[in-house]
Amino acid sequence: MTDIAVISGSKSDQAIVDRIIARLEENGASYEHKVLSAHRNPKELEEYIENTKAKVFIGVAGLSAALPGYIASRTKKPVIGVPVSSKLGGLDALLSIVQMPPGVPVACVGIDGGENAALLALRILESGR
Repeated sequence: MTDIAVISGSKSDQAIVDRIIARLEENGASYEHKVLSAHRNPKELEEYIENTKAKVFIGVAGLSAALPGYIASRTKKPVIGVPVSSKLGGLDALLSIVQMPPGVPVACVGIDGGENAALLALRILESGR
């Protein structure tokens, strides 16, 4: 069974994803990684969110960073957003993730903070056991 779903909005986010995966593997966590965009393939993303058995989501996104909020709007499971530095040094992505409306909670780590996202996901899993 997969504990953590790592979803990146673009293949260009792979360097951040690699950091997340390295930390998860280091801690023996089960995970899967998908590249799915809230803008480019929303139906496929929605199907994945609905069908995965993952207990925690990590959404990695830059620019408008809609991905973590999209995930959180379609599940009751914990969602962690990782803003990626691109335009505006990643501040646009950071602000998009932290300013979710009421009822759409998303935890947010620092810009390019893949390691902390992995560690937070692991802590969430530990607290549920």
